[in-house]
Amino acid sequence: MSTLSFPPLMYGEEVSADAFSHACMKATMGCDAGMIAHAFAPNRMEAALVFAPEVPLRRAMAMLPLCGVGFQNALGALAPPEVAVHLGWDGTLYLNGARCGGFRAMASGTDPEVVPDWLVIGVALPLWPETDRPGDTPDQTTLYGEGCPDVMPPQLVEAWARHTLHHLNSWEQDGPRALHADWRGLAQSLGEDITQGAASGTFVGVDEDFGMLLRDADGDTRLIPLTTLLETAS
Repeated sequence: MSTLSFPPLMYGEEVSADAFSHACMKATMGCDAGMIAHAFAPNRMEAALVFAPEVPLRRAMAMLPLCGVGFQNALGALAPPEVAVHLGWDGTLYLNGARCGGFRAMASGTDPEVVPDWLVIGVALPLWPETDRPGDTPDQTTLYGEGCPDVMPPQLVEAWARHTLHHLNSWEQDGPRALHADWRGLAQSLGEDITQGAASGTFVGVDEDFGMLLRDADGDTRLIPLTTLLETAS
């Protein structure tokens, strides 16, 4: 088992697998906010952070892009400078333009206007290809496949915690403006034609709560709330 070092108000629990489910279970049981479940396998790392929001869910979902920005900062500090990290609106991580794991979210409820008891944001990152023919999936990659063999998962999780806490403090004290600016600089497909769920159009930006703004061929703009990405317990 790894002994990780976390900043004040955060603490870790290592599990053998499925850090996200473990964090959701502990959140349901009433664990303190700041708990980070983490799991390390030879070809995959996982981590999940428990939040206790004090704002309605539609605003609290900003923790999804916030955790993404924190992860980009962490990996950017540990990886070679030529490794480009971008963030998909739906939580997907991109390394050098290819998909490489991503983020997911679950909360105690799904009503956007209700303050949830808890919110969990999880991240999973593939380390090595699962096949000896990675060229079969050119749109997907792995951490070590992009030239990051010296990035150790435990140190990456520790760095993610530190950078995420920094952005969280800024968001709580100064509002979302800085987070919006940071995220826009890392956003994948911004300004491009995309398909999100059943909707298609040009990804023109996000609203105050990071809802996706899609403009269709007729010039009409559709809002897709970030809460649509929430997973529900099976």
